[in-house]
Amino acid sequence: MILQPILDLVSICAQKGIKQAILSPGSRCAPLTLAFARHPDIQCRTISDERSAAFIALGMAQQLESPVVLVCTSGSAAYNYAPAIAEAYFQQVPLIVITADRPSEWIDQWDGQTIRQSDIYGRHIKASLGFPDEFSHRDKVWHAHRIVNEAINLASDFPAGPVHINIPLREPFYPESGENFEFKNIRITDTIHSRLELGDIVKVQLKEKLALHRRIVIIPGQQRPNQEISKILSLLASNQQVVVVSDVISNMQSDHTITLHDHFINHAEKLDLLKPDLIISFGKSIISKGLKNFLRTSQAEHWHIQQTGYSPDTYQSLTKILSCDTESFLKVLVEELPKNESYTNTWKELDQIAKSKLTNALDRSAFGEFKAIYKILKFIPAQAKLHIANSMSIRYMNMLGAIENEIICNRGTSGIDGSNSTAVGCTFTTKDQVILITGDLAFFYDRNAFWHNYSISNLRVILLNNHAGGIFRLIEGPSKQAELEEFFETKQNLDASHLAKEFDFEYHLALSEKDLEHSMEHFFDENTRPKLIEIKTESPRNAEILKWIKREIL
Repeated sequence: MILQPILDLVSICAQKGIKQAILSPGSRCAPLTLAFARHPDIQCRTISDERSAAFIALGMAQQLESPVVLVCTSGSAAYNYAPAIAEAYFQQVPLIVITADRPSEWIDQWDGQTIRQSDIYGRHIKASLGFPDEFSHRDKVWHAHRIVNEAINLASDFPAGPVHINIPLREPFYPESGENFEFKNIRITDTIHSRLELGDIVKVQLKEKLALHRRIVIIPGQQRPNQEISKILSLLASNQQVVVVSDVISNMQSDHTITLHDHFINHAEKLDLLKPDLIISFGKSIISKGLKNFLRTSQAEHWHIQQTGYSPDTYQSLTKILSCDTESFLKVLVEELPKNESYTNTWKELDQIAKSKLTNALDRSAFGEFKAIYKILKFIPAQAKLHIANSMSIRYMNMLGAIENEIICNRGTSGIDGSNSTAVGCTFTTKDQVILITGDLAFFYDRNAFWHNYSISNLRVILLNNHAGGIFRLIEGPSKQAELEEFFETKQNLDASHLAKEFDFEYHLALSEKDLEHSMEHFFDENTRPKLIEIKTESPRNAEILKWIKREIL
């Protein structure tokens, strides 16, 4: 017999707008699995590898901007969610993580698939909630309903993030033959959100403070695209009121923002002329280490905009946290800030010089990973979503300047695990093409992303296979060590042709620029199968090419 409160849990999820669930097979979680699978308003998919399942749910929730449910059985299955949960926590992505568990009396009794699951995700979860293990009193049922409501509200409240519900379950796990599931209409608790507008008194105070600053830099951190905010930033920059420096993961790049800062921020002769006296930031992290170091040494005041919650002191100079809507604050800047042509032109001139030199250098450079991505971007469909793996893949993208497509990268923890799975999750939410650009270590690490029975025909994978972790050749410490190849690069001889055959990908191999251009001709055409192009290069050669390009730009 399936307990009614388990069915009520699913009813509450559906009533509160949750429409997607990722389930992993197991016996202890069977009541949850059956309840979700049989609810008419929730689409369920089963992913056997819990580590991959959690990243797939993350990829879906990133795009949907609403919670996705995860369900797994007891024991180590729950631990396999941990990397994706940490990523979701720091990337502020809502997930409802539901783990089946043994009743408390059986913990530490050498019973199978039993570990200590209470608070298993530590400080990388917004909350861990314990579901009742029996419902003999009506208050227990009320408590169960309350927990589910609280979990969904908390996952969605700013800053969004994962919430864990741990559910002890006793046998029997499976319904009797012919047993009907009754999904009732349960009372739900909703949170009503409103925009945090700046009051008139606060606006006057901010105007007085702004008048003290002339060299203002705006740094948008990682976020989803927002056309209204992008328009205001472009207006501020084109009016020469501020300098907007935008990493590729900000999704705020335009012709008016500074996008090639990585090429000059630590080398410019006019470095003192670039220093701001006020940094204004919003969004989450940025990629550029050079930009972070530059801002940390600038001695500028730093204001950060966010609705509520904890704000990191990224640039070691945080003086104000502005608890308001970003758009409303930026409109104040448009109205109040004067032009500063000298300051904004200094940044723009360096950015334009870097753009001209970079394009010239890439056109003349030998073929390698960097040039391959430069060439590929010319073929990318306008509406495609670009998933970029960590390590060198995202750094190459950031060095190429403004990208028009939406850029998605797991920069919450910046790990290489889960890149494939996150992109697969994205394919479940859109008919647009989803393009994954990834290195070989990230790609082969997460091969179980493709181990399921669902169509991912809109997925295109561009694999940069240099048979090593090439980034370590560019880091001064490991690059000088005798153990570089074995213990840092971790060289491997895998290629993707076998994986492509196993998971029914259309496969292309590129060993040269000519091969790549030929493969690109129809790579983004529609197909009934996903496609993969493997670009094979050599790690030492890639490092040499990148260093040569950087010298050409200086």
